[in-house]
Amino acid sequence: MAQSDSKSQKKSENDSISKLVERTIKRNINGLSYFVSPDPPVGQTPKDVLHKRGTLSLFHYRPQTEDVYRTPLLIVSPTSNRSYCLDIMPGVSFVDYFSKKGYDVFLMDWAPPRPEEKSRNLEDYTYNFIRECIEIVQRTTGEEEVTLVGYCMGGVLATTYCASTHSQSIRNLVCFTTPIDFSKMGMFNKLSNKGNFDVDQLVDSVGNIPPSFVQSSFEANQPSGRTFSQIDLWKNMWDSNYVDAWRRYNRWAHDTLPIAGEYFRESIKELMWGNKLMKGTLKIGGRTADLSNIKVPVFHATALHDNLVSREASAPLVEKVASEDKLALELKGGHITLVAGASAVGRMWPALDDWLSERST
Repeated sequence: MAQSDSKSQKKSENDSISKLVERTIKRNINGLSYFVSPDPPVGQTPKDVLHKRGTLSLFHYRPQTEDVYRTPLLIVSPTSNRSYCLDIMPGVSFVDYFSKKGYDVFLMDWAPPRPEEKSRNLEDYTYNFIRECIEIVQRTTGEEEVTLVGYCMGGVLATTYCASTHSQSIRNLVCFTTPIDFSKMGMFNKLSNKGNFDVDQLVDSVGNIPPSFVQSSFEANQPSGRTFSQIDLWKNMWDSNYVDAWRRYNRWAHDTLPIAGEYFRESIKELMWGNKLMKGTLKIGGRTADLSNIKVPVFHATALHDNLVSREASAPLVEKVASEDKLALELKGGHITLVAGASAVGRMWPALDDWLSERST
């Protein structure tokens, strides 16, 4: 009996050593590939570019079902990041998932604003660009109403549009991790503190805000995030699938866009300092963006472990709209994984599909 136990223990030790050697070999192979190979592709779901104007492009994802829901989806992506977070890779693509579920999907994508576009302001982003894209979607589909979908600051733009136009042409409003109470934005409040941060001097000096400035403010919310991410990468370097996914997400996280100067200036003064969207006093081209003007069905998903937009900052959206049909959904995950990760694939996307399917016919 003792001899049998000894053989079993030795076999287990040998298996562990073999596994360790195998992983070490794979880690070195994948590590070499990491440094010499190009980044894996992103944004692969088939699409057409319907419209381009300056920093704005409007994508139309090709329908993947014979029948589509009547109400199209128009997605407003964050102005500081590339939109391919919503189409990061096969199997983890928001636009691919909803196209296959029978929705007609359009997306507003942003390019770096040119120097002459430094005068683009909140009205341009929250009203002019969105209205322009809604009109194109209406002409393309023949439908009068759209579901407006916004992620993070894209959700702020979408919400502000609905609040300042009394939701005209909007059938549903869908937001993910969208800040409303900007006094609860944590480190962002400290970085933009009115007593220490001269936004006028910054914008007047540089025009469009450079990506490095934007990226540093994100990293200040999680100072050790990059270090822990690199450690996790090394631990899992033997796993080719992990490395491939890590590279895609890391690429997006650091593929930061510059921000139009006036849009940045007004965002700091009107939203961060004045908290006017929360107070219902934000003015957009002479129109008041009052959340109580929103009466359409509202869906808002937030992440339990979001280190950028806290629950306290985002919760007031559902509380302050006047809609009778509204849903606040808090799910496990972080700011990115809620819309493009395990929480998205397993929880958020199916929940949104269930909700939208009843409100898109």
